[in-house]
Amino acid sequence: MVQPRRTEVSGGAASAWSKTGMRRTAYSVILHSPNYRHDAIIFGPAPSAPSNNMIAVFSRGIARIPHLESLLGAEVCVRPSGPGRVTAVAGWGWKKSADRARAFAARHGLPYLALEDGFLRSFGLGVAGAAPLSIVVDDQGIYYDATRPSRLESWLNGAADLAALLPEARRAMALIREHRLSKYNHAPELPLPQPPSKRPRVLVVDQTLGDMSISLGLADASSFSRMLAAARAENPGAEVYVKLHPDVVAGKKAGHLAEVAADADTVILRDDMNPIALLERMDRVYVVSSQLGFEALLLGKPVTCFGMPFYAGWGVTDDRAVCPRRTATRSVEEIFAAAYLLYPRYLDPETGRPGTIFDVIEHLALQKRFAAENSGTMYCFGFQRWKRRYVRPFLQGPNCRLVFCRSLAQARRRGLTDSDKVVAWGRNEPAEVTAWAEAANVPIWRVEDGFIRSVGLGSDLIRPLSLVVDKRGIYFDPSRPSDLEQLLNHHEFDPELLARARRLRELIVQARLTKYNTELHRRVEVVCSPSAKRILVPGQVEDDASIRLGCTGIRTNEGLLAAVRAANPQAFIIYKPHPDTMAGNRRGAVAPQALLRLCDHVETRASVVSCLDAVDEIHTLTSLTGFDGLLRNKTVVTYGAPFYAGWGLTQDKQEIPRRTRRLTLDELVAGALLLYPRYRAARPDAFVKPEAVVSQIAAYRGAVERLPDKLMERALLPGYWVRQCRKARLLLEGWARG
Repeated sequence: MVQPRRTEVSGGAASAWSKTGMRRTAYSVILHSPNYRHDAIIFGPAPSAPSNNMIAVFSRGIARIPHLESLLGAEVCVRPSGPGRVTAVAGWGWKKSADRARAFAARHGLPYLALEDGFLRSFGLGVAGAAPLSIVVDDQGIYYDATRPSRLESWLNGAADLAALLPEARRAMALIREHRLSKYNHAPELPLPQPPSKRPRVLVVDQTLGDMSISLGLADASSFSRMLAAARAENPGAEVYVKLHPDVVAGKKAGHLAEVAADADTVILRDDMNPIALLERMDRVYVVSSQLGFEALLLGKPVTCFGMPFYAGWGVTDDRAVCPRRTATRSVEEIFAAAYLLYPRYLDPETGRPGTIFDVIEHLALQKRFAAENSGTMYCFGFQRWKRRYVRPFLQGPNCRLVFCRSLAQARRRGLTDSDKVVAWGRNEPAEVTAWAEAANVPIWRVEDGFIRSVGLGSDLIRPLSLVVDKRGIYFDPSRPSDLEQLLNHHEFDPELLARARRLRELIVQARLTKYNTELHRRVEVVCSPSAKRILVPGQVEDDASIRLGCTGIRTNEGLLAAVRAANPQAFIIYKPHPDTMAGNRRGAVAPQALLRLCDHVETRASVVSCLDAVDEIHTLTSLTGFDGLLRNKTVVTYGAPFYAGWGLTQDKQEIPRRTRRLTLDELVAGALLLYPRYRAARPDAFVKPEAVVSQIAAYRGAVERLPDKLMERALLPGYWVRQCRKARLLLEGWARG
């Protein structure tokens, strides 16, 4: 996503929303396209200014928050000298760093808006640089300040009708519990350091020194020692667990209870761990003002508060402090509705536009899922150096170690054991690694490009936006089971997933996308009788693993053309060479005299989609073009065993006995595009849904197709020497970075 630029201005009337940043011209999009920049960032349209409001900020840290305008719902002006069009001033809570913002607001009679992280903030820690996915904007106070009213407190005291929000609140609460989501979500679900016992477990939650929610929450540093003493006294015979703050664990800040000595009844939790998983194992929770207290309430745990956090004083907690202003009695669901639904502003992480709590929940759950799968040490084989930097984000995680090796001996020297994970690019691992893994009963995870990959060829070293990580086999090898085959044979596709698959299929077809998306959409001239059958034969790279492993008979492009012509002597046959073959990167060229004899038209310029538009049938060995044809409701005949064959949707010349289920097209799409691959965008630098990748590629292609023809060709099909220079640069970078 292109970020609107926020600049310092000298005049109050000047807008900090840069028009250049808001709307890149089509030409500038091309200059920053993946064919000119090695990171293959796909830019989507920048969000328009959400309103006529302008909010002034005086903190560079606030100004650097990604998508700040979307979160605030207004333009942002950084450090104005006068009010101009400014309608409000924002600062970070009630910290001293916001004094200048508050003074400016008071001097010019403008409202002051206190900002703070939302309660579902991000996957990683803020102190480690993770951008917030939600913030709260309070025009009265701030939620952690119990010394004065806040907007949240006003709503809970009766200023808001919360009843209508309760169904959404219950749904969101259930999802948070299901996915074990908290403010930060990078921590693993570690076991407790002590073995299970029948003794009650009590959790005491520490916080960082100087946390303003302590002093403004009617507590002080002594509250922590009193809290620990009370937890021990009020729960005789219990195991007391002291949870240190994640920032303390990360070494970024100091805490209050970090020096407490462990004993037979007290355990100090010095490892970072998932808060919800930890709370699930506790019987009672003690806090001063930590958010963990409210998350414990979401799990039905009794909570004792030695301060006055936002959720205390409403009748759901055991309070050791008093706030006379809080007079209403509220349920946990009502507090959640006000604090999580009404109070924060959420970002749609995949678009940078305003979103909902459900957008953030879905995004965080996706990050957690792959972080859990990637945990541990992975020994990676068969990855060319240039691929390693692109593969890392798909395999990396906060609790993962990647080790790239050339041989089994090297891996053993670097610590390989049978408890580690082994990862290979396709089936390119050394034979000795395969033998060792089989003997040690260690599965090999196989990685390959996804089916919606990029704008640009993999052989031109363009970064992929999707990969598959298969723990059983790999989709192009029908000689053994794969995760995709298992999904398609056994997964129960619910109506919601199938509806999503249908929408994705329609989006792909409407945007005219395929795997690489480099070709020009042009009309294909078909000169034949209207009654003649029109057949597309897509060329393939002949040494491709899908042919070596998936074809028992025909294995060459010329052999396929001969078989199609023999079976369809009167048809009009269009042959389209593979892009890698045309680029001179891979094998598979057909002799000109054979082409003259076996086909009626050779298409080298128009896109696969244009060819599909012009034909009735696709005949292929294992090409993904057959899948593209299915998406467009074309008849597809297969001569090998591609992943989409054998499910009753294609006419198959080769039997695939393991594939016994009959699928609908939407079931195939759900398995192959929604459930099987991993998608990761450059912006945001995170795992995303396939819809986001499709939308980004479609936006880029849309910008390209508005250019004059020469610029369009330059953007999509750069010349030979441009490609070679980029490949050389990437190889050198890959070598330098190891």
